[in-house]
Amino acid sequence: MKKRTMRLGCILLSTVLLGTAALTGCRQTKKNTTDTKKTESSSTKESAKEKKGPEIDGLTYESTMDLEYAEGFQVYYYKDGYKMIDIKGDAKFLVVPENQDVPDGADEDYVILQQPLDHIYLAATSAMALFNAIDSLDNITMTGTQASGWYIENAVKAMDDGKIKFAGKYSEPDYEMLVDEDCDLAIESTMILHTPKVQEMIESLDIPVMIDRSSYESHPLGRTEWIKLYAAILNKEDAADAFFEKQVENVDALKDFKNTEKTVAFFYVSSDGTVVVRRSDDYIPKMIELAGGRYVFGDLTGDDSNTSAVKLTMEEFYAQAADADYLIYNSSIDNPINSVKDLEEKDALFSDFKAVKEGNVWCTGKYLYQATDIVGELITDMNLMLTGGDESKMTFLYHVK
Repeated sequence: MKKRTMRLGCILLSTVLLGTAALTGCRQTKKNTTDTKKTESSSTKESAKEKKGPEIDGLTYESTMDLEYAEGFQVYYYKDGYKMIDIKGDAKFLVVPENQDVPDGADEDYVILQQPLDHIYLAATSAMALFNAIDSLDNITMTGTQASGWYIENAVKAMDDGKIKFAGKYSEPDYEMLVDEDCDLAIESTMILHTPKVQEMIESLDIPVMIDRSSYESHPLGRTEWIKLYAAILNKEDAADAFFEKQVENVDALKDFKNTEKTVAFFYVSSDGTVVVRRSDDYIPKMIELAGGRYVFGDLTGDDSNTSAVKLTMEEFYAQAADADYLIYNSSIDNPINSVKDLEEKDALFSDFKAVKEGNVWCTGKYLYQATDIVGELITDMNLMLTGGDESKMTFLYHVK
């Protein structure tokens, strides 16, 4: 604690010297961080049995976590409760059991996570539902989202009760609070990649940073399967396995949705007028496919492999989406639209879109991104949209008129 407090003084001083540059995403390479590349498809993945964990001096490898859909991480188990977590494109973490020693030299190759991890700062909103699903909100004591920003009732209650405190958003965390609350792990979303100086500052306080890259998964269940990663750091694998298998069953129950051949565009308009869509190999297009539709962008990869989103000019978007049967506006990033007029005010060109003319404009709820625990509901919503089903049964989508 004393060591962290001393470092905090240096951090606060450096923050003043750096000014706003520290919080506006200055590009700087970080130790243990590399550019993320999209992982291979599940058809080429090795089975868990074939993936033997790396040799770690002083530890004996035992087994590898069995993953069904997730491609962005792997967990390796070693004797006496040690675990190694490899997050592709990020860092390798060594989970050290409570009252056990860190193997000699391990801190040179791995970020050390010393259990128990019960003072977590959670800035990655998509992970809250997964912690909640394995009854682990007690391990989170700080978050980067205000109570009003959560749709997860247990998270709101924990904040109202003072069990979880707001410690500043991801780009402007309250460093003093992180130290005072003995933060033992900061879980960030990929947004932290735009503010690398913030990540460096947190790490300089001897607080490990883990980046949730579940949004890069190509299958919606791959995103949900990140629950197994969080379960591994908390020793709750059995609870995570049971929850995940239930989610698999829920999605499997939707497999009989017929292909409607209807095309769907999923997007939002940013403040600079560009249209932000998802890559074709993203989990959202997969949801559209599972629902019986077809993503209007058949082979869209973008120039930046470090993000699941692609920015298009309005003209580029129009060229490919003007004839889409349905438009779904993503309000989990931007503000919701309540009428077609709201959409047309963003750009008059929308009035020429087929979906606008035929009354097939839809919008997501604001909290869609947090709902990693109920992926089947959005797929069902999309199917109801595509087949003219009962709108009152929808969870996340609503019709914009």
